[in-house]
Amino acid sequence: MKNFWTMVLLMSVIGIGSTTRILAQKIISKSTLKDKIKGGWAGQTIGVTFGWPSEFQYQGTFIQDYETIKWHDDYVNEAMTSFPGLFDDVYVDLTFVEVFDRLGLDAPADSFAKAFAASQYQLWHANQAGRYNIQQGIPAVKSGHWLNNPHADDIDFQIESDFIGLMSPGMPNTASDISDKVGHIMNSGDGWYGGVFISNMYALAFINNDISYIVNTALKAIPVQSKFYQCIADVVKWHKLYPTDWKRTWFEVQKKWAEDVGCPSMVFHPLNIDAKINAAYVVIGLLYGQGDFTKTLEISTRAGQDSDCNPSSAAGILGVILGYDKIPQKWITPLKKAEHRDFSFTKVSLNKVYEMGYNHALKNILKNGGSVRDDQVIITISAPKTVRFEENFAGHFPVGRISLAKTFQDKLEFNMNGIGFVIRGYAHKKKANAAAHVLQGALFIDGREVERANFPTGANQARTDLFWRYQLAKGDHKVKIEILNPHPDYEFVTVDYLVYDSKPLRLPGEL
Repeated sequence: MKNFWTMVLLMSVIGIGSTTRILAQKIISKSTLKDKIKGGWAGQTIGVTFGWPSEFQYQGTFIQDYETIKWHDDYVNEAMTSFPGLFDDVYVDLTFVEVFDRLGLDAPADSFAKAFAASQYQLWHANQAGRYNIQQGIPAVKSGHWLNNPHADDIDFQIESDFIGLMSPGMPNTASDISDKVGHIMNSGDGWYGGVFISNMYALAFINNDISYIVNTALKAIPVQSKFYQCIADVVKWHKLYPTDWKRTWFEVQKKWAEDVGCPSMVFHPLNIDAKINAAYVVIGLLYGQGDFTKTLEISTRAGQDSDCNPSSAAGILGVILGYDKIPQKWITPLKKAEHRDFSFTKVSLNKVYEMGYNHALKNILKNGGSVRDDQVIITISAPKTVRFEENFAGHFPVGRISLAKTFQDKLEFNMNGIGFVIRGYAHKKKANAAAHVLQGALFIDGREVERANFPTGANQARTDLFWRYQLAKGDHKVKIEILNPHPDYEFVTVDYLVYDSKPLRLPGEL
């Protein structure tokens, strides 16, 4: 270790009955701890701002070297003013940080879900699906499950798990425990693993500045049988094979892992919001960036797809390794001009969360066997334990997207063949000044009612997709949607429906 680290490693031998446990401890100064926490928050804010113009503009390709990515001395302020919704990577974190601040480190999962459900900022995909589920009374432990949330493998929890690692320095298992409590509000399976992995990397970045070590050690928290683990393990392997060519590794990732299975908007589309492939771009940026802040930002952004979120994660982790004071002035100067500003629909600025995050980290260190002495903090270090195995969409393969561009005020029927479907659409208020009304719809499959759901028209209360059903018996099915409380000023709008079968689609000539 170098830079600000106090070069001390204590091995404490603790007797427990006839068992002896050896715990590693790390001594760090308070000022260094705070500097690294600030570096993490600063890095992710810089990263999301840098990736702002290219978000989802490069789908299945990367940003060429000759293309200059915009940056200037007041860019963070410009982004916060022009597009507050850009900072969902940060403001969702802040909702959960505030829960810890109000209720303490033992705040229950439902308290996070309640705060999340009451939020007024823009959300999309798994986040909005989870928020809707909580608002409709689905418990926090189930609102991110793929049977309740078709976006369960999306990137959402991955991009807002940073705060967990920042409050768990050197304690990856503590980060995993918090991830379990918070992450299942909006995700499960690979979508949950994205947050576990990112938060573990943040936690490890406090005690080691070897990026390869951080990536490989954090990956131990993820079950080896998961596709998330396999994707990231492939990136590590390809980095060893092509250590100077990030684009070659990017191509290998694209060939093997670019197929989205779950997200109703992204299947059969070059746009990919899946957690594992975007996490692969984070790791590509970290490994090939070689500890250089600018190079890491450039590569993780140029990899494309969710190109604001990926540099946000990569720069946040590297910001912990370097510390706030070592982030190059090119990047930190515009940030400093905006550190006093509250993020969208919050009462928290970067200046405020620097202090909140530091206080939460100190409390978490004490709670988990560490201590604070004068200007020193002693962290009890834990090796990552593998979290439980979860798999979304097991045995489900998308085989078709059928156009269904319609509006209706009573009912809609169609026939499909497969084991599952997702109907994309929404409830629509035909007149802006229409009286308040929430449509209620019922889903019938083969003549049997299987679900009723409410359909508010407000963006923060909306259901992300009309209806979905998985795990059907293989074969033909008759699907019907019926509006139970029709209103002349309201209607359902459908776009298309995605069909799943028990075997993957094979094109003519394929084996």
